[in-house]
Amino acid sequence: MAPKRARTLGGAVGAAVVVVATVLVVSLVTGENILDVLLRKVTGQGGGAPSPTTGQQGPATGEDAAEAEERLESLETAEPAPRGDYDRDEFGSGWIDTDDNGCSTRNDVLARDLTDTEIAPDCKVLSGTLDDPYTGGTVEFSSEDPQAVQIDHVVPLSLAWRMGADEWDRDTRVEFANDFGNLLASDGPANREKSDSGPGEWLPYEGYQCSYAVAYVDVLHRYELPVSADDRRGLTDALAACDR
Repeated sequence: MAPKRARTLGGAVGAAVVVVATVLVVSLVTGENILDVLLRKVTGQGGGAPSPTTGQQGPATGEDAAEAEERLESLETAEPAPRGDYDRDEFGSGWIDTDDNGCSTRNDVLARDLTDTEIAPDCKVLSGTLDDPYTGGTVEFSSEDPQAVQIDHVVPLSLAWRMGADEWDRDTRVEFANDFGNLLASDGPANREKSDSGPGEWLPYEGYQCSYAVAYVDVLHRYELPVSADDRRGLTDALAACDR
């Protein structure tokens, strides 16, 4: 922002240099996006506690399953286009702060999905326990071994790209990549095994398939994405197995 009076220019520039230097140091220490840190410095929004309930989803109910079946029936069927020029950066270069609580999406999801968490003042989740939705097992998370628990996109970004997200504007793709309803903390190896597969190729362990299918259909419905024939069959089978 330009100073109100010319005589304050020198002081304003000096203050800006201090802020930028602070931002660079904080970014190097915490691993946060520099622009996010700078925005919080400028607006005065310090690191706060993550919002553990934002977008949180419990086990799917019979009503959820019935609604998902209706939505699935209404979705267009289409086959994925070639991968083409897909680039992860088309969905944003990293996690951002979507709910203006001063914390990155990654830390918000970890705080939401893990229990017994230890969280630093700058929002970073240091440790916690994950009841893994993909394997049914338990994973101990530590920021010293962050890959043990990864944040998965239920509808993979590259698959969404091939199903029509390549025609979205960048803001919509960034929103999609940081949508809490499309994100789950999950076991790292299971997440890598899933990769960019849809439900026609990969499903979580039986105890979570219903909730997974409900979440998957919800994302397709909200973003008006089509579904492949194989994925439709996988989702249909998963929803049919839901408790009613």
